[in-house]
Amino acid sequence: MKFNTKVIHGGQHPDPHTGAVMTPVYQTSTFAQTSPGKPFHPDYEYARSANPTRSALEQALASIENGAKGLAFSSGLAATDCLIRTLKAGDEVITMNDLYGGTYRMFARIYKDSGIIFHFIDWDDLEHFQTLINENTKLVWVETPTNPLMKLADIEAIAKITKKHNILFAVDNTFATPYLQKPLDLGADIVMHSATKYLGGHSDVIAGALVMKDAELGEKLHFQQFATGAILGPMDSFLVLRGIKTLHLRMQRHCENGQKVAEFLEKHLKVKAVYYPGLPSHSFHDLAKKQMRGFGGMVSFNFQSGEKNDAVSFLERVKIVTLAESLGGVESLANHPATMTHASVPAETRLAVGITDDLVRLSVGIEDIEDLIADLEQALQ
Repeated sequence: MKFNTKVIHGGQHPDPHTGAVMTPVYQTSTFAQTSPGKPFHPDYEYARSANPTRSALEQALASIENGAKGLAFSSGLAATDCLIRTLKAGDEVITMNDLYGGTYRMFARIYKDSGIIFHFIDWDDLEHFQTLINENTKLVWVETPTNPLMKLADIEAIAKITKKHNILFAVDNTFATPYLQKPLDLGADIVMHSATKYLGGHSDVIAGALVMKDAELGEKLHFQQFATGAILGPMDSFLVLRGIKTLHLRMQRHCENGQKVAEFLEKHLKVKAVYYPGLPSHSFHDLAKKQMRGFGGMVSFNFQSGEKNDAVSFLERVKIVTLAESLGGVESLANHPATMTHASVPAETRLAVGITDDLVRLSVGIEDIEDLIADLEQALQ
């Protein structure tokens, strides 16, 4: 089944009781049993364990990522936390120094006293990565493209190394989505999504997802989710499932608009640098062409002046583009990482990575491109 068909039909079936084409919202916390310990339906006993609406979403997630098991969570961070909770004191995680601020906060602050050791590195140097591997290394975690500097990690190359050392390899695929990138096909073991973003696609739900290549690992993480309770509710599951059905159409327009916005900004006299994998000037352009089928709708840029005031002025002046947290919705959003999404990252750490005070991140929506560029132009002026 081709991807454009999978997003609509993959793992999905008409409701067995009514024939409803769209999975109903099963707004129930519990399910009848015919005898003690014998539920009416073998899959459904209590909604923290499973709910038919959430199950439909999880089957769709597994289908579009070519995985064996999908799990839907109350947020992307809840999904991340579920995986990290499987580790113990003394275990080591190798991850990136350019991460979503919430992920960095969880790794560096929430788990700082757990005994789990996190190594934050630049993935340009795979030789350095290999020097950090030891018998305690249990997980490699990457974002690709990264938030907010659009760096890439070579999934296939990393997977060869992790398999050699029997290390779990997880990829945050939020920016690329399975429409553009298939980490499990490239060798990763786990894919994570903030489904709040492109999978939901309409800025109306908070959700997260894990998809596992191995069914046994999927069941282990399902037990972890069941035991700790960070599940996605049925209405939110319905909204994400509905969003997935138009993912391919939306991503095509996000990519088209993202490319044109990046090209416009790269030529603008007030812009110093543009971070977008679709530009030949981007240092990871060749890798993006290799492991992605398109370049997405996320664009970041710096000002020639290097001044925070220029970034703030720009963000206060946009009209069609909305100044707001988050990304991946049909509407265009603008963000100031240093004071918004990455404010919890220490200033010296941000600067060392390249998240300067004049950096702006755009989530380019699916509006008419002429309107978007006209808005960016007036705001830059």
